[in-house]
Amino acid sequence: MQTPDLNLLVTLDVLLAEGSVTRAAKRLRLSPSAMSRALARLREVTGDPLLVRAGRDLVPTPRAIELRERVGLLVQDAQAVLRPVEALDPGRLRRVFTLRTAEGFVETFGPVLIARVAAAAPGVLLRFVQKPDKDSKPLRDGAIDLETGVVEGDTGPELRTQVLFRDRYVGVVRQDHGLAEGAMTPVRYAAARHVAVSRDGVAKGVIDEALAQDGLTRHIATVVGGFASAISLARSSDLVATVPERHTRGLREGLVSFGLPMQVPEFAVSLLWHPRMEADPAHRWLRGCVREACSD
Repeated sequence: MQTPDLNLLVTLDVLLAEGSVTRAAKRLRLSPSAMSRALARLREVTGDPLLVRAGRDLVPTPRAIELRERVGLLVQDAQAVLRPVEALDPGRLRRVFTLRTAEGFVETFGPVLIARVAAAAPGVLLRFVQKPDKDSKPLRDGAIDLETGVVEGDTGPELRTQVLFRDRYVGVVRQDHGLAEGAMTPVRYAAARHVAVSRDGVAKGVIDEALAQDGLTRHIATVVGGFASAISLARSSDLVATVPERHTRGLREGLVSFGLPMQVPEFAVSLLWHPRMEADPAHRWLRGCVREACSD
């Protein structure tokens, strides 16, 4: 089947609107003979005369009258597709955005982010989901719109990323814990009973590598899958939780936090999204809201 010439839709729209070959030619900046040839092609394609002579004028056939509104809408839709994106009006936006974050992000940055979005775009719903792993597939297939986390070697190379803030690890204990007072040393820190955080159940990581530089090993009493669980255990036991400082600020209220007594590298928490959403005005606006919430 031969592909139809879609340019004929514009010609038909103008012909039906003007009801005159001469006026349609002038509007499309064509010669009258070129417009006559275009009308002949349209008659051939549609199998209908479309415009027939009545005295000195051309009048539309019933088929032309039937097509007039449909063709006009098709041309308008096509022009909208090819038109540059207009400025976004958040107040008129109706959309659900899904954000995947690690524990602590919503508690710390959620209140400010939700308030900002609600003030500018009351028709937008933010949906937060847990981040059980670093699989990039949900971003690729559109199941989630944005993700926060540390960019590592296994992060999808095609993903767009932007640093939100830099963070460091701190120790967390309840207020009457023995480590809540006095100078913190690597020996004191390592000798305490610890709760480690690991999604894959691996007990040791960068904290243990830093202690090993001083020939020390910490006593890991239990391993949990998230920061909230570790902080909850520190709140109700003698365990020490070691968690990101800024990321868990909303979870550590009422607890004593202290800087680690050994050199542990800082790390960057980034915003991640799929490149197909790069130019989407609403998505770009939301990314700005997240950045602003994290910079407060």
